[in-house]
Amino acid sequence: MSATAGPGEQVCHLYRLRPGAEAEYDRRHAEVWPELSALLDEAGIYDYAIYRRGLLLICVLRTRRGFAHAGAVTTASEVQARWTASLAHLFAEIADADGGPLWAHPVFHHPGHPPPAWRRGT
Repeated sequence: MSATAGPGEQVCHLYRLRPGAEAEYDRRHAEVWPELSALLDEAGIYDYAIYRRGLLLICVLRTRRGFAHAGAVTTASEVQARWTASLAHLFAEIADADGGPLWAHPVFHHPGHPPPAWRRGT
């Protein structure tokens, strides 16, 4: 997936932390600014999760109006600029040689059969 991902399509990109930055990164994301959460909502970003294994971060998300729209909203935001600047010292790698996200492309997907919706009282 990439910046051309449309509404509802899942995208995944990677980051790499500097050694020793793990605890601060985890702490900062346990205390995400309310205005950053509001910006994500404004940009139409949902189902957003970040996983960490050691220094590797795996970011998975979906957007309501496509990734290009979400990126345009967040890039234009002073809140996003402050958040990114406040974390910059933690990252060893955040972009490819062209400055774009380190996209992870799907190679397998098994949708399976989700369980029936939970119903109250059953």
